[in-house]
Amino acid sequence: MKTLIDTQAPDLERMARRRAGAKLGFFIHAFVFAAVNLMLVMLAASSGKGWVLYPAWGWGLGLAIHGAVVFLITGGGGLHAKLLQHERNRLQLQRDPW
Repeated sequence: MKTLIDTQAPDLERMARRRAGAKLGFFIHAFVFAAVNLMLVMLAASSGKGWVLYPAWGWGLGLAIHGAVVFLITGGGGLHAKLLQHERNRLQLQRDPW
């Protein structure tokens, strides 16, 4: 007889893969942000202009929002994971006759 945990294993695996993919996407976004903005700083320094702050601030805001969604809102750890585990444990106890 399968337990509740056994039947949830594929769902948990899918959720774990999605979260890991979201975190990897954020890290790629952050790397590209740093590389592109470094090139923009060098370009602006060679031309003697100070325009480089505008794209950095705009893209930085987007990166901050991306990080907030990945790590805070979608349950990248913290409170959401604890509540989820608590509910799993409670459901398992309800099904377990011993």
